[in-house]
Amino acid sequence: MNKEKERLGEIRKNIDCLGGYNMKIIEYNGRHDVWIEFQDEYKAKVHTGYGNFKKGKVKNPYHPNIYGVGYLGQGKYKATENNKNTKAYTYWHDMLKRCYDPWFLNKEPTYIECYVCDEWLCFQNFAEWFYKNYYEIEGQKMQLDKDILYKGNKIYSPNTCIIAPQRINQLIVNKQKHRGKYPIGVYDWLNRTNGDKLLLVRCSTLERLEILGYFPLNKPFQAFTCYKNFKENYIKQVADEYKDLIPKELYEALYKYEVEINN
Repeated sequence: MNKEKERLGEIRKNIDCLGGYNMKIIEYNGRHDVWIEFQDEYKAKVHTGYGNFKKGKVKNPYHPNIYGVGYLGQGKYKATENNKNTKAYTYWHDMLKRCYDPWFLNKEPTYIECYVCDEWLCFQNFAEWFYKNYYEIEGQKMQLDKDILYKGNKIYSPNTCIIAPQRINQLIVNKQKHRGKYPIGVYDWLNRTNGDKLLLVRCSTLERLEILGYFPLNKPFQAFTCYKNFKENYIKQVADEYKDLIPKELYEALYKYEVEINN
């Protein structure tokens, strides 16, 4: 009883970060049965032992320890099960990596300026959305997509993202870094028979690389129009193939998708 009275209300700092977080004992039932409350805006309550409390070895679930921005929070969704990352945590961590990992951004600069909304910086919030919206298609890898619903979108959020099979996502990927001086789908081509220089129009489908035609060098817009018409029709064809397997919102976005001259 004396220890309970003596230690109740005791405050120490943890060692999550420089300076630490203040944590306060709010319930003491014995050395190995202690409840503490972090004294920050979230007021997270954590069960621990007095030894860990005294040494500062109690983690604040709201400390942004994933790329300096993401935190687990408190709730029913788990980051790991049976010593393996859960599916929701894997997707969440990969999303944060694409936006905030310097090494990844150096390798994939198209993600520079992309960011995650404040709500999804908390794993619990992301996981709730994820398990409501995740689905699978046999034999296919599913991806978290931010570009199909809103072209050119830079933010990962519950209003802008959708789960899509990788095969569909590949149709929309903007390969800007591989582009030359001409519009998308248009390339220099040299006829080795007579030495003529032309514009080659080509488009990758899910099965192969399609050669769509050749145009004079002074007809880049016409060449692009050839690519645009083929690509948009092909996306509709794939949408119809997946119509009964994907969300209606995704199907409708594919049907409305327009190829613009620069992306």
